[in-house]
Amino acid sequence: MAKLPTSHDFLPAAGRDSLLPTYDLMTRLMGVRRLHRTLIRQAALQPDARVLEIGCGTGNLSALAAKTADLIATDPDPKALTRARRKVPKARFEQAYAQDLPYADETFDAALSALMLHHLTPEARAEAFTEVFRVLKPGGAFHVVDITGHGALARSAQAHFSDDLVGPMRDAGLDAHEVSNARHRLLGQISYIEARK
Repeated sequence: MAKLPTSHDFLPAAGRDSLLPTYDLMTRLMGVRRLHRTLIRQAALQPDARVLEIGCGTGNLSALAAKTADLIATDPDPKALTRARRKVPKARFEQAYAQDLPYADETFDAALSALMLHHLTPEARAEAFTEVFRVLKPGGAFHVVDITGHGALARSAQAHFSDDLVGPMRDAGLDAHEVSNARHRLLGQISYIEARK
């Protein structure tokens, strides 16, 4: 995995540790909560489904998913996970990388990811999709919302954009398609994707 220009081998939730206390406010002002609600509607999580979230950050999507599902949420950032645990005591939060998930094959009914994949290199993304395929049960689905085009704010972030997340998901064995897309005023093109095993 390529080394990121921080003191970590991952990009912290707000870009740097010192900005973490402002992360939830920043994402709220950017309208990310609306994106999360749309993703949760798309996922239509069943009561007591076993769900994995990759790249959970401070737990904003986790708070919505844990209302219905038995949620395990992962992120490599221990400081973000500390905030997430306080915010969503019902979920289980574990430190892990998307491309190296510490779970047995066919463990989860569904998986979620919101606005994280564009921070991974194409190689790491491909590894993450292979891992998601591995840990999903047959018939399970991976629900994603992410940036697939360049916006003003997104251009300034550490990002590895891809106009095509569907192709690499299919390469990993997932039956993937774009559910919808929209233009976000700051982030640029946003795509919602479902990828089923």
